[in-house]
Amino acid sequence: MGPVDQPFLNFGIALGVGLLVGLQRERAASLTAGIRTFPLLTLFGALCGHFSKATGNFAVSAGLVAVAVLIWISNLPRPGRATDDPGLTTEVAMLVMFGVGVLAGTGDRALAVVLGATTAVLLHLRPELHSFAARIGDTEMRAVMQFVVVSLIVLPVLPDQDWGPYGVFNPRRIWWMVVLITGISLGSYIGYRWLGHRAGSILGGILGGLISSTATTVATARESRTQGHPDSDALGSLVIQIAGTVVFARVLILVSVTAPGQLSGILPYPALMLGFMVVLSGVLIWTTRGQGAPAAAQSNPAELKLALTFAALFVGVLFAVAAAKARFGDRGLYAIAVLSGLTDMDAITLSTARLAQRGELDGPVAGRVILVASMANLLFKAGAVAVLGSQALARRVALLFGAACAAGALLLAVL
Repeated sequence: MGPVDQPFLNFGIALGVGLLVGLQRERAASLTAGIRTFPLLTLFGALCGHFSKATGNFAVSAGLVAVAVLIWISNLPRPGRATDDPGLTTEVAMLVMFGVGVLAGTGDRALAVVLGATTAVLLHLRPELHSFAARIGDTEMRAVMQFVVVSLIVLPVLPDQDWGPYGVFNPRRIWWMVVLITGISLGSYIGYRWLGHRAGSILGGILGGLISSTATTVATARESRTQGHPDSDALGSLVIQIAGTVVFARVLILVSVTAPGQLSGILPYPALMLGFMVVLSGVLIWTTRGQGAPAAAQSNPAELKLALTFAALFVGVLFAVAAAKARFGDRGLYAIAVLSGLTDMDAITLSTARLAQRGELDGPVAGRVILVASMANLLFKAGAVAVLGSQALARRVALLFGAACAAGALLLAVL
């Protein structure tokens, strides 16, 4: 596309996103602006952006003032006009779409399209967003605010510098891992709290696995001992199995984010285990079809105390893995993997993946370490069920997790 055609494309994009938002406002019966006003507004913004190449910021500033004045005039009381407060949604959307037009006029077309489409979606989802906000209680809002503290207040002020033995202590990168884990768990926690008793065994297991598979296993085992019914044992084993399966999906996500350069070496181990666990889960779903039960309640994963606990655990595992690698070679890593994997998979996964990304650990070795940790985690959860749960549930989980550990041992022997 030649330089002559660029302005036509810019103005065409401004017109398109303006029509999209204008159509939504027209269907919403907005009294301020609709299907004609919004495209004209984005075209005006594109003109201001186009002229800014020659006049600097003056054209955009003057255009913004003109739009603000027009919005003010349109909201002045007039005879026959309703006096109730219609809100400021359309007015704010007009300001946003003027900015979108400016972006299109200056040639930033991708950002203009994304922001314009996002604005249209937010306007269209008004009932769903209001319903979601109404159903979120104080507990969920507290969890969100705690996550804001963890991610937007603490993270930016931490130094991005390697300190300590083996250069593994980097405050910002460590806390970034905390934000990553907390974000995944928080989203699942809010989903679980929102669904409440309607979360059946399958969905409850998925959400429980994303929040904490160990906590889900322990809580489900305790419930099985109090209920003592064959159906509850079958459903409990399904929840525990699905939560254990989600752990491997979670491992894949964490490795992909933390060590993108070592995926080919690490991924075969957790990916094959995930496939085997999915097959076991599918068999259980088939045998328990038609039954449903809520999953065990979960605690808020965004609490600052839990975040600090995970940060300390992650630092400890990261240091232990680096020290074991330096002093004992690859063999020392497996002992650390077993100990760490007993209670938590996130710390050993992130620490191992980080060392692999830095080139201090081979990808296949990192994959085997993570696999050993996952097997230890499965055995620990099977033991927890044996101690806390009913005998029937313990037998079911021992059979399922025993088969998974056997598959893991086969992978270690073959790959």
